[in-house]
Amino acid sequence: MIDGAPLNPALAAAFPPPVMEARRWLAGLSFPPGRPLINVSQAAPVDPPPLALRQAMADAALNRPNAHLYGPVLGNPDLRAAVAGEFSRSYGGTVEPGQVAITQGCNQAFCAAITTLAQAGDEVILPTPWYFNHKMWLDMQGIRAVPLPCGDDLLPDPDRAAGLIGPRCRAIVLVTPNNPSGAEYPADLVRRFFDLAQDRGIALILDETYRDFDSRSGAPHDLLARPDWDRTVIQLYSFSKAYRLTGHRVGALIASESRMAQVEKFLDTVAISTSQLGQIGALWGMENLRDWLAGERAGILSRRDATVAALSSLPGWRVKSAGAYFAWVQHPLAESSAILAPRMVRDIGVLALPGTMFMPSDDPEGARHLRIAFANVDAGGIAQLAERLRGLGG
Repeated sequence: MIDGAPLNPALAAAFPPPVMEARRWLAGLSFPPGRPLINVSQAAPVDPPPLALRQAMADAALNRPNAHLYGPVLGNPDLRAAVAGEFSRSYGGTVEPGQVAITQGCNQAFCAAITTLAQAGDEVILPTPWYFNHKMWLDMQGIRAVPLPCGDDLLPDPDRAAGLIGPRCRAIVLVTPNNPSGAEYPADLVRRFFDLAQDRGIALILDETYRDFDSRSGAPHDLLARPDWDRTVIQLYSFSKAYRLTGHRVGALIASESRMAQVEKFLDTVAISTSQLGQIGALWGMENLRDWLAGERAGILSRRDATVAALSSLPGWRVKSAGAYFAWVQHPLAESSAILAPRMVRDIGVLALPGTMFMPSDDPEGARHLRIAFANVDAGGIAQLAERLRGLGG
């Protein structure tokens, strides 16, 4: 009960949003100008979109009346066609506009996908460490998240996953490049998961929010070139990171046209349609910012390399995996990361998320790790981060 009214027990049992929880650690603290807070807690751009993109959106706001109206529930036709064309070219397959839905960010795409697949009492396999919002949504729907522990290389094992598939399992979820570990899943590994899901008659949800910052050239997998891929694959994407459109909430879901009829029901009840200005901005970015995005990717990869080099030089610290926006780092201190992370804010002015926020509560691996989101920290900041961690007493 809350204020005398009933409370959904599944919602009550879900853990609070981790990024918001971590921000509360800053309450009452101040950081001197000569030693500002180093925030490596959140995987979101802090700069606005490029000026030309903002100008295109401003022009639409001033001169396109329909930019302020509801749009089609599954997204604007021009953006759906652009996404279909881009994914067809990038993956060497065939994606039709009717197989694309535009969503209010990639989180909503995940929620929509799960809602079409599973109900309370069903199961979905999540490799651990997992993306916490995926776990939260499953918990709130009464769907059991089945943890699939990754190996020391932070890669999930399809053979181990096969042993976890029970009669109520509805999907396996892969995030690549991974949040929180940064691991890039090899194409043959993704293919083995596809074969497993196809053989068992379950879905493979592939969240590629960070695909624009994958260090590999060419297609990261060939699933969209497989016959009848849409009977198994549900692919998710976000425009937030690529074009700095986090506040405009634009994502995409790629699946079969028959599933889209169900996705449309979900979207119509929670948002009706995705932001028109966000969709206009995403389309303009796809059409005009290819070279700019390549520069962004190069910058992120440079920061990844700097982070790995700096943190690997610290005695006892180990970078287990790094890529896209993240490094998954094993710390050498005796205390749990759940205690260490808030202490780091107070003692050294570093805000990072503890591994416990990405793992089952009974998994001791969470206590031994931190997620470092390095995308918004320049080379000097990364060096300073390493120096502060070096001075962290245990």
